[in-house]
This record gives sequence, C-alpha cells and structure tokens, in this order.
Amino acid sequence: MTGGSRLFPASPWTPLEMSPFGGWGLLSAFLALLCCTGSGEEAFEVRMWPEQLMVESGESQVINCSTTCTQPNAGGLETTLHKTLLEEQAQWKLYEVFNVSQDTDVICHFTCSGKQESRSLNISVFYPPKQVLLKLWPTLVAVGRSFTIQCRVPSVAPLEGLTVTLLRGSEIVYNQTFVGTTLFPQEAMVTHNTTAHREDDRHNFSCRAEMDLRSRGGDLVHSVSDPQALNVYEPAQDNQTVIIITVVSVLLFLFVTSVLLCFVFGQQWHQRRTGTYGVQAAWRRLRWAYRA
Repeated sequence: MTGGSRLFPASPWTPLEMSPFGGWGLLSAFLALLCCTGSGEEAFEVRMWPEQLMVESGESQVINCSTTCTQPNAGGLETTLHKTLLEEQAQWKLYEVFNVSQDTDVICHFTCSGKQESRSLNISVFYPPKQVLLKLWPTLVAVGRSFTIQCRVPSVAPLEGLTVTLLRGSEIVYNQTFVGTTLFPQEAMVTHNTTAHREDDRHNFSCRAEMDLRSRGGDLVHSVSDPQALNVYEPAQDNQTVIIITVVSVLLFLFVTSVLLCFVFGQQWHQRRTGTYGVQAAWRRLRWAYRA
C-alpha cells in the first residue's frame, strides 16, 4: 500500500515511537510517586549527651539535646528538676539541671515536619567516699604477734565498684571490692588481721577508698585516710622463763633465810634456859649413843 499510512512498522524489529504517555512516562510517574510519598514526615533522630550520667548527690549537670532534623519546629528538655537553657542553635539546645538528689529520668524531644521524636536519659546519683577512717589495734605490738587493721567508709553508694585498699607505706596489704546495687548510702567496712614485722615500725599504715563509676557515665573517685603508725618492739628472749626463775629464786631465798633465822633464835633461847646450845647437847647425846 503506497502513499497510505502504515499500521505496522516496516520491520518487526523497529519499535513504536515512544510518546510522552508511553512506558517511559509511566515509569517516571511511578518513581516520582515513590519519592514524594511521606515527604511531609522526614525521618530524623534525637540525640543526648552524655549518653550515661552519674551525678554526686546535690550537684548540677550540663545536658545537650540535638537532632538530625535541619529545621525542627520545636524542641526541648522535659524534667522534674530545675533547669536553665544555657545556649541553643537550630539543631541543638544546651541545658543545665540543678540539685540532682535522687535517680531521675530526663527526656529530650524535637518536632520535625509534624513528627515528634524523643530520647530519654537516666541520671543516677552517687555518694562518694568523703570520709575514710583507719584504726589499728593494738598500736603497740611485739614482732611476730598479730594485730588488726580496720577501715570504715561511711555513707557511700553505690557499693558496686567500690574498692577499699589497706596500705603499708605504698605496699598493698589487703584489698576488697564490694558488690551490691543498693541506692541508699551505707557504711563499707574492711577488717584484716596480720602479723607484725620489724619493718612495720618504719612505715605508716593508711586506707584508700576508690569508686570506679566510668562504666556508668561517671568518673574515678577516691579518698585516703590519715596515716597511722604502728609501734613494734622486739620481745626479750625467754622472757617468761626468766621471770619464773627469778620468782622461784626469791621465794627459795626467803624460805632458807626464815629457816636459818628460826634456828638461830631457837638456839639462843635454848642457851639462855640451859646454859648451853641445843646443838651441842644433841651432839653429845649422839656421841654417847654411838659409844654404847
């Protein structure tokens, strides 16, 4: 058919002309629909720094709230604590909370394109080892004898992560790490019995309490007691034996002396009555009996 319009292409391998409303147009419209779906609620994150936090009872702390949303509509920090906004930009706010006296949660939130996201942070309270009390008894001890070292750390929490170390100079004598998750302050006590050595007289004893809170968002807190000296002396060799021998010797001397005095006074009394000493009369009777 010459001069007329073609209903089919001249070759079976020649494609039809792509119109704006053909397959490519449908694909473009489908991709545009996917891209535009949910554009009113962009995905974003809310972040807090620090991520873990331990605060000494009664202290304050700075907290940063931030978001990945470039133009948030609103944001802030929700807490029962007294707070102050220190500084802010479009994507972050810096707050300070005051007088943290117990464990509490704070919530940071932002709204972006009508959608709100939030993140919470738990603030844990700790009571540091402000006092470390050391006691030695007895304070005067002989070499080779035992004595006791006691260390008390009052009003401390949490016990978990608390290590109490007994020191002789810089040398560790004994240490103990506590366990427990109690939130209320209580007393930690370590008692250790040991033997006195001659060199103990030249060193001071002390006690160190160390609280490691780094795994829970805190710091390494420590305190040391006042040093105390131990008086050590050398016991006399066989001191007890010497005392016993001395006492027995004195008693024996007193006994012999009393016997001799009784004998002498008895002879004098006999001589005044008979004119001769009793010993002489007894000696004469003994000689006569022997001759007979």
